[in-house]
Amino acid sequence: MAMITESPSNHDHLETWTVRQLLEGINAEDRRVPDAVAEAIPALEALVEQLVPRMQQGGRLFYIGAGTSGRLGIVDASECPPTYGVPHGMVVGIIAGGDGAIRKAVEFAEDDPDQAWIDLQEHRIEPLDTVVGIAASGRTPYVVGGLDQARAAGCLTGCIVCNPDSAVAAAAEYPVVAVVGPEFVTGSTRMKSGTAQKLLLNMLTTTVMIRLGRVKGSRMVDMQLSNHKLVERGTRMVAEGTGLNDSEARALLLEHGSVRRAIDQWKHSNPPRA
Repeated sequence: MAMITESPSNHDHLETWTVRQLLEGINAEDRRVPDAVAEAIPALEALVEQLVPRMQQGGRLFYIGAGTSGRLGIVDASECPPTYGVPHGMVVGIIAGGDGAIRKAVEFAEDDPDQAWIDLQEHRIEPLDTVVGIAASGRTPYVVGGLDQARAAGCLTGCIVCNPDSAVAAAAEYPVVAVVGPEFVTGSTRMKSGTAQKLLLNMLTTTVMIRLGRVKGSRMVDMQLSNHKLVERGTRMVAEGTGLNDSEARALLLEHGSVRRAIDQWKHSNPPRA
């Protein structure tokens, strides 16, 4: 079956286009992505509904992928601890070829169907864990093999792909498929497919973290105070939550190390009057 992600672009003779034409053409194709993602929401909802109870019991989330897809999983996983204050290792991104493949492609790493399970076992994967395969094509052997073996071991399995009726989707219990159509540059799945995958990963972990109680109101009250910008953001949150001035809010934040603890401590020390 011909893959949509590999089908010819809707455009041709790109080398003859002006810079403005190229930019506008890419943008026009990118506008198709949100609609494709919207159509995938019911499938993503089903995956999240199964994932959250497992993580509430201590299960972890693993992403497996190759190339751009693997890098996107690593980006999403690496942003969870600073954003939501969760432990490193709660969400893990694994890329075919190892960490060196984050910066430089490793030839044929994605073609080994057994390597993903070997990589997952380094993390002592357990049945309570969830494995989500990411593959624009939906045919990557590294991902298919990893999902097959994770599922056989009792893990929850899901995937994010951009072709219908793919081998990766067949290997996952909860497949999420976003069909974005041919790429502007034929087969360049770092473009629309990668954008769709990034949006779906954002949606997945953001929703999970909210359901796990890591957001209060709309604020990431457990974020790590790892730079001045985040300290200032946290100070504003504490000031809004307590009525303290900025100086007092900053001092309270730095004393307790998180927005949540600072506000909770202030409320404990200043109970509402009857």
